[in-house]
Amino acid sequence: MPLSSLSISSGVSIPLSMLSNSRGHSCRNFQLQKDSIPIHRNQRIASGNRGFVISCSAGAGDKAASVGFDVPFPNDYSELLKQVKDATELAMKDDRQLMEIEFPTAGLESVPGDGEGGIEMTGSMTLIREFCDLFIIPEKATRTRIFFPEANEVTFARQSAFEGASFKLDYLTKPSLFEDFGFTTKVKMTDRVKPQDELFLVAYPYFNVNEMLVVEELYKEAVVNTSRKLIVFNGELDRIRSGYYPKFFYPKLAALSTTLLPQMETVYYIHNFKGRNGGVLFRCYPGPWKVLRKTRNSYVCLHQQESMPSLKEVALDILPST
Repeated sequence: MPLSSLSISSGVSIPLSMLSNSRGHSCRNFQLQKDSIPIHRNQRIASGNRGFVISCSAGAGDKAASVGFDVPFPNDYSELLKQVKDATELAMKDDRQLMEIEFPTAGLESVPGDGEGGIEMTGSMTLIREFCDLFIIPEKATRTRIFFPEANEVTFARQSAFEGASFKLDYLTKPSLFEDFGFTTKVKMTDRVKPQDELFLVAYPYFNVNEMLVVEELYKEAVVNTSRKLIVFNGELDRIRSGYYPKFFYPKLAALSTTLLPQMETVYYIHNFKGRNGGVLFRCYPGPWKVLRKTRNSYVCLHQQESMPSLKEVALDILPST
């Protein structure tokens, strides 16, 4: 079902229902007021990159050059979502159960933080709805459970991007009286899951450190040894991979880098690097990981490999040396 929407810039569409609510709805620290979307100066909800193509020398990288699967960097969000859909379908055919989709929502060339946090999450919410409309056939909608980080965001989703949708909307954590101090009420995932559920999609579980721990619980208790699939959508998992959370203070969260994340297939990924040696780390399953550099109206492939390089490796070794 197509969304009735207002196009902002050239990429993401914001549902008209988000503009016509009779009162503001709080989504974390982002307040959506009646008849307005607060956008700071020089801030874009989305932008397209028109006419860009990728050229890649045959000798770049390692064995990944023989994969024979080459997807160009997307021109805009419509093309990106089509690529995400195709990559996810291929991963599911290969029986991948735990998958990651990660890309910026404040513009295809943006990095986390370029947009205000609430606006980036709302952009993700809208893109998730558009992805679901592309990827999930109507007969499977009621068997798809979409988890948002908190209960109040489920309410926000039902009144905005997911208004009228048949997907089952749920939440990972429940705020407590001590929410300002980082405390939330644990939600037992076995109580949230229903027998008819076939696909779980978890939306941006990164604001609170407990959210990814609940995702691990969901995977272990409701996906392992079943035919179900779980997709983490814009979870900023690089924070865990890079050691952003010190093991001393966050031992359980840091442990995910050796327990949960190695079992995860990154089916679609875009991470931009800014600065003098800027570039892009890009992957579309089942293709190789590529390090790209933009040159006027094209993207040139500088390096490719089968496994995911660390962001530190890309920033300090690959981009400066090419």
